[in-house]
Amino acid sequence: MCGIAGEIRFDGRSADPGAVARITDAMHRRGPDGTGVHSAGPIALGHRRLKIIDLSERGSQPMVDPALGLAVVFNGCIYNYKELRSELEAAGYRFFSDSDTETVLKAYAHWGAACVEHFLGMFAFGVAERDTGTLVLGRDRLGIKPLYLAEGPGRLRFASSLPALLAGGEVDTSIDPVALHHYMTFHSVVPAPRTILSGIRKLPPATVRTIKADGTSSDHVYWTPVHSRRSEFAGMGAAEWKDRTLDALRLAVRRRMVADVPVGVLLSGGLDSSLIVALLAEEGQTGLKTFSVGFHAAGGEKGDEFEYSDLVAKEFSTDHEQILVDPARMLPAVDDAITAMAEPMVSHDCVAFYLLSEQVAKSVTVVQSGQGADEVFAGYDWYPPLARTPRSKAVETYAGVFTDRPHSDMADILEKEWLLDHDPSRAFIAEHFAAEGADETLDAALRLDSTVMLVDDPVKRVDNMTMAWGLEARVPFLDHELVELAAACPPEFKLAHGGKGVLKEAARGVVPDGVIDRPKGYFPVPAIRHLEGPFLERVRDAVTDPVAKARGLVRSEWLDRMLADPNAQRTNLGSNALWQVALLEMWLQERGI
Repeated sequence: MCGIAGEIRFDGRSADPGAVARITDAMHRRGPDGTGVHSAGPIALGHRRLKIIDLSERGSQPMVDPALGLAVVFNGCIYNYKELRSELEAAGYRFFSDSDTETVLKAYAHWGAACVEHFLGMFAFGVAERDTGTLVLGRDRLGIKPLYLAEGPGRLRFASSLPALLAGGEVDTSIDPVALHHYMTFHSVVPAPRTILSGIRKLPPATVRTIKADGTSSDHVYWTPVHSRRSEFAGMGAAEWKDRTLDALRLAVRRRMVADVPVGVLLSGGLDSSLIVALLAEEGQTGLKTFSVGFHAAGGEKGDEFEYSDLVAKEFSTDHEQILVDPARMLPAVDDAITAMAEPMVSHDCVAFYLLSEQVAKSVTVVQSGQGADEVFAGYDWYPPLARTPRSKAVETYAGVFTDRPHSDMADILEKEWLLDHDPSRAFIAEHFAAEGADETLDAALRLDSTVMLVDDPVKRVDNMTMAWGLEARVPFLDHELVELAAACPPEFKLAHGGKGVLKEAARGVVPDGVIDRPKGYFPVPAIRHLEGPFLERVRDAVTDPVAKARGLVRSEWLDRMLADPNAQRTNLGSNALWQVALLEMWLQERGI
């Protein structure tokens, strides 16, 4: 829901509402239902609105409460806002709207920056204190909602989208060499606080940043999942873990039903989205709208999983829409999806989600989606080897099964000026694995994947592609209480049945067995995985463009080999290596960089 923006100045000058308006306008697709800018002294706030809760103008933003001396911009949804509102009303606060935005504002007035600890939901917000000139920025525990930052002389700007900050002007758009190394290692993931551009950073998940009028700031990390066994679960067997998991997921799905508009489901036909459909049906939601996307086969690879999504739709009598993408739509959709990317994302799933969201947004404004289950419940095939790895070998093993390529391979791909004399990506893994709170190798891997890799790959992908069409996606598998429960679950229960064992057991009797026992799938987009024809020509145009040659990211010898045999080299996880480089170049060129 929505796009937020703002500026705070530390040099005695007033904030620039014109720049904030440009940043805000650049996010019009995130919030097609309204816009606003509020400026007072050194702070200006901007907002684009997607109406989901309190559809009246009383819910418009920026929301200002003169009596409290506060102004707020907010993106996301606080699922327990009604309960918090009752608590705040009992404490003497009076409300003028029915929105969750006002609950955020009053909660900040009551609890200060600690208000985030009371929120159940996904959110990014900025609260301005009129009397002190302080700006407080916050982001939800799992980083579901984005928040980008750009510092400049005497000021800081923020926005829900990186390209929006470019519209404000005066941003250092040089490539960050460490971020480039991460991009080439972690299949395009650049962990917070970095982005691919040196002049833009992002607020890490579960973080509140307090910025004072003199420009000094402090960060508070308010949540970290503990991936170790907890005393309150001691002695629990597989049956009780199954029951606890199902109860927690039921609650997570129920929470995400709160809206003043209909809620649908992105139904891939996999276990995760199918389970969401089943639990919504349990809650008595009838006429549930579900949506699946498929593509024509290419390169000998099937392009849809309709047989499974149709099975679930029939089982629960949903109002199902099967979307088979016309091949003629594919090439334009690649460029459109790149335009929608806040950061370059190499996954071909981006195009699938973009085209799916375009159709879904014609019917509903809110959907639930199954992202996060694999990282939370150990669903990927690289987890079993990690579970057998001693901690002394954990970093090496994780890098071997998860990263795109070793550091030594960079010299074959990148030009000399971009090569680093150290391996920052391996160091990043080692730092996370060394942190306290993860007893076993698998615990450490799941913690890294669920709090970092998940945030800046599938979660960001879904946010970007759905919000490009004014569609809000909610992800019950990232309910922080469910994540905490899964983090405490013994590895053997998660790894059972080929991965996600405890979740599969929880689903037994709730969804059809054919969905539980099927091979693992994904959103296949064969035309991008197997570059040929017009897709290959689009790639060739990007990487041979004079702008790309002047930038000089990759060696010409490597590029010539890839263009001669574009599908020969793949990363450890199966992505097309040429596409990885071309996607970054296309994203930069789209932004005029």
